[in-house]
Amino acid sequence: MEDEYLLRRKIVEAFRYLESIGVNFGYSGNISARLSEGEILVSPSGARKSNLQPEELIVVDLSGRVVRGPGKPSVELPTHLAIYKARRDVNAIVHVHPVYASVFAVLREDIPPVLEETVIYIGGEIRVADYAPTGTAELGERVVEALGDRSAVILANHGVIAVGRSIDEAVDIAVYVERAAKVYLLARLAGTPHYLPDAAYRTEREIYLQRIKASLL
Repeated sequence: MEDEYLLRRKIVEAFRYLESIGVNFGYSGNISARLSEGEILVSPSGARKSNLQPEELIVVDLSGRVVRGPGKPSVELPTHLAIYKARRDVNAIVHVHPVYASVFAVLREDIPPVLEETVIYIGGEIRVADYAPTGTAELGERVVEALGDRSAVILANHGVIAVGRSIDEAVDIAVYVERAAKVYLLARLAGTPHYLPDAAYRTEREIYLQRIKASLL
């Protein structure tokens, strides 16, 4: 697990990068990272994310209690904690509000496996979690259920959550989701999209997971 100082720098840099490419905006979104078995580093509530400074991030325990840091943790903290408790392989979570993925959030429609990168890095179609109010335990439960063992989920009428073994990986996954949403939407407007066959994408996903496993040995 990475050093806390480095993680603080990576989180603020991630927010700036995501805004620079149009995947997140203004005060929206939140990012967290696992520090240890009992602590999580999370972005604060009510801050313009592209102006965030490393010292403004907050450390909480798995019950949501603030351990150190100014301000209040993100209102979405219950969802982050639910994911960390359900997925021990997850070390970072990125929640953003990108335009094209938000179209499918409003439609409440899954994004099917249309791109290889989507199935390799995310695990298949990108599911939409049933709607629940922001910041509630119910939303956390629905996100965990829809996410399953995959790397991303769309929140109905809300945005996207991407997870990864690192902040860099979770950021990349968030970008993959927005790209898949844009490509699929444009493909539907242009004609009839063709999906990757189930057997093919499951094979590619398995190869990717085996590579990850080998890198951890």
